[in-house]
Amino acid sequence: MTVNYETHEHDVLIIGAGGAGLRAALEAIAQGARVGLVCKSLLGKAHTVMAEGGIAAAMANVDKADDWRTHFCDTMRGGKFLNNWRMAQLHAQEAPDRVRELEQWGALFDRTPTGDILQRAFGGHTFKRLCHVGDRTGLELIRTLQDRGVQLGIDVFMECTVTRLLKDGDRIAGAFGYWREQGRFVAFKAKSIVIATGGIWQSLARHFEFLGVHRRRHGSSLRSRRRTDGHGICPVPSHRDGLAAGSAGTSRHRSRSRRGGILRNKLGERFMEKYDPKRMELSTRDVVARSIYTEVREGAVPNTAALSSTSPTSPLSM
Repeated sequence: MTVNYETHEHDVLIIGAGGAGLRAALEAIAQGARVGLVCKSLLGKAHTVMAEGGIAAAMANVDKADDWRTHFCDTMRGGKFLNNWRMAQLHAQEAPDRVRELEQWGALFDRTPTGDILQRAFGGHTFKRLCHVGDRTGLELIRTLQDRGVQLGIDVFMECTVTRLLKDGDRIAGAFGYWREQGRFVAFKAKSIVIATGGIWQSLARHFEFLGVHRRRHGSSLRSRRRTDGHGICPVPSHRDGLAAGSAGTSRHRSRSRRGGILRNKLGERFMEKYDPKRMELSTRDVVARSIYTEVREGAVPNTAALSSTSPTSPLSM
């Protein structure tokens, strides 16, 4: 039986339209490539919109002693020196330019009294270096990148699910998928493919996701089926805290710690003093997650910890 399907051809095909996918598309267009962008949902509904914290960049707008070297050291220490050091170095060096780039494209960052981009503290960072837009940084990031992409004319294929990568000999040559609304098949030919699908949290038994069951780890399965190597893959940190709401739960924004929130167990003890007495609640998320788990396992916390602004009188279960 012959099945009819449509085909599209590009120099670069990007699967996933979150912050990483959109930024990759913009860079490919800047290099003169014909770019196609595939997303399972509507453009602008990627999980990036839920990123509330901010973008770490050593711009020294608040702490003048900050520089890329300190950011690099914080990144390596936070990754227990398992990081690809060269990627961490480039990240630390180029982050300020990427933030200024977003600003030039229309991102509206919070400001200091002198008009510079405001930066705030965050877990694992020596200095205040998080550039933010209130508590909706991810939403502003997606809006800015999406508008820029539309302006430059990216070919966007919305509500399309890629199920297979296609090979020509030993090389990836395209992708095969279907339109979610009609179920019709579609094939993409491409010289290069970027997988920017995220969604690896779906591999955990209990996860804290926000945007529905269609956020699956398809990108990981696409790569594994074709036995392709993954570059820049890093260990996945546990999100350190959340609200026990329903069967799946939800995330508790880390800004509560940044604004002076204190983690206490059921005895009223500020237990992070035992695990990271210097940074305490502003430690890296893997340290805080392990600390909470240790308290639960030892019975000091019944399945939740309490977060209060300055005292245990107004706790928030996590």
